[in-house]
Amino acid sequence: MKIALDAMGGDFAPKAVVQGALLASKEVSKDTTLVLVGQEEAIRAEFTEGIPANVEIVDAPQVIGMAEHPTKALSQKPQSSISIGYQLLKNKEVDAFCSAGNTGAMLVGAIFSVQVISGVLRPTIISHVPKLDGSYGIILDVGANTDCKPEVLAQFGEIGAMYCQHVFKTDTPKVALLSLGEEEQKGNLHTQAAHQLLKKNERLNFVGNIEGRDLFNESADVIVCDGYVGNVVIKMAESYYEILKKQQYSNPFFDNFNYEVIGGSPVLGINGNVVIAHGVSNDKAICSAIMLSERLTQAELYQKIQHSLKEQNN
Repeated sequence: MKIALDAMGGDFAPKAVVQGALLASKEVSKDTTLVLVGQEEAIRAEFTEGIPANVEIVDAPQVIGMAEHPTKALSQKPQSSISIGYQLLKNKEVDAFCSAGNTGAMLVGAIFSVQVISGVLRPTIISHVPKLDGSYGIILDVGANTDCKPEVLAQFGEIGAMYCQHVFKTDTPKVALLSLGEEEQKGNLHTQAAHQLLKKNERLNFVGNIEGRDLFNESADVIVCDGYVGNVVIKMAESYYEILKKQQYSNPFFDNFNYEVIGGSPVLGINGNVVIAHGVSNDKAICSAIMLSERLTQAELYQKIQHSLKEQNN
């Protein structure tokens, strides 16, 4: 297995990325190789004690800045670390690609390189949600699609359920729709219509609507919402950890809200394994993003989504 890593992506690249790769090189499976993509000279300069045997470097002389327009940057910088990373993924030279760089460029690159799985209405970004019992659920979408039709929300339920089944090994994940009331007639028009579609789907263990107060208990494994709501939710959740940290309070549950623990957000619904890490990622977060990429690859998740949708359309 090979995992490509954008060495130039993030506020603290390439130093934090290289240090994160060094941490991960000691934790990944014996057959896993890490491929650092970026300006080779700058990357090598960060390896003060030599390059591990399971780390490779692929030169990419150009860099896409965090504030650059995604589509323009990708077309104008074909030799950027993100562009070359996606080329490697598209050509099956690597099995996964992760970056803490320009989120928009990562999304656009995914759609136009490895492309969307046939039958997927919209690719989605997910985030892990800590639960009070120590386990994790997921919430989707968290930023890729701010406005979603009912059919898209309903499909998010299916894609999310497959993630929990194959990555978390949850046999029959509970799927819920995030709304402003538990009753099925509550919510906006799209939420109400999505509820009916999810309710009729016999492939899902749909448990109905949940409210914001149920996010972190055992009510659901998969929480479905549009990207606008999802992004607000996860940013608020991240603030819990930061507030408690400033108050010098530590708690095992709230410590799981630290972005370093998971490392990144997988992009689902595309023909490849892609993880987008936080722009402020440090070495621990980068290491976690790499480990998550390895788990996605081992689970063969996107291939199983492909197979499931193909069966449904036959």
